[in-house]
Amino acid sequence: MNKTFNIYCDESCHIEHDHKDYMFLGSVSCAYPQIRRHTKRITELKRAHNFYAEIKWSNVSKSKIRFYLDLIDYFFDTDLRFRAIGIKKSQIKCNDEWAAFDDFYYKMYYQLLNYKIDTMDRYNVYLDIKDTLSAQKVRKLKEILNVKFGVFRNVQNICSHESLLMQLTDLIMGAIAYNINDKEHKNPAKVAIIERIKKHLHVNALDVTNYSSKLNLFFINLR
Repeated sequence: MNKTFNIYCDESCHIEHDHKDYMFLGSVSCAYPQIRRHTKRITELKRAHNFYAEIKWSNVSKSKIRFYLDLIDYFFDTDLRFRAIGIKKSQIKCNDEWAAFDDFYYKMYYQLLNYKIDTMDRYNVYLDIKDTLSAQKVRKLKEILNVKFGVFRNVQNICSHESLLMQLTDLIMGAIAYNINDKEHKNPAKVAIIERIKKHLHVNALDVTNYSSKLNLFFINLR
């Protein structure tokens, strides 16, 4: 029986001169029939913690750490899956040409999304809208993704406030990026989230390739 999955994608530390060593592309995937249930459960979790803001890694604070930890626990207790690829920015060679950078952008999203694809299933991809060129980029990305399998039914931009699963992507990817790019780790609330993720994965570090089916992290060597 054919299944349909929604994949919610976001980017972190992708700006060229942000003084971060690694950029990340990440995604949360969800079986289409389960979207309403997950949205309802996360909404209930927010209400239980009196949390009414958008879920964002940049907004993580000590005052709401209980909510964020419970949200991480929820993710690991469900069928939701996360995948991210990390790229060392010093290895990116685009010669300051927009065409070359766009090629790199599409290649990296191809690496992120064309992973363990079932050709009998169908996929809807949603990317966090970034700029006025986003619509043009997703049309091109859909063409590239479908060259091999033709299973990506829909690729489009949405605003992060429209989807709690998109916000969950931002949170988990933010934790991974912070763990590797911010060595001093001054924010205790963010450190607590990273430690909770490592505990669930039974690992000591989040800075190496991890092939877990629940939280898959892959570092690409461009050399």
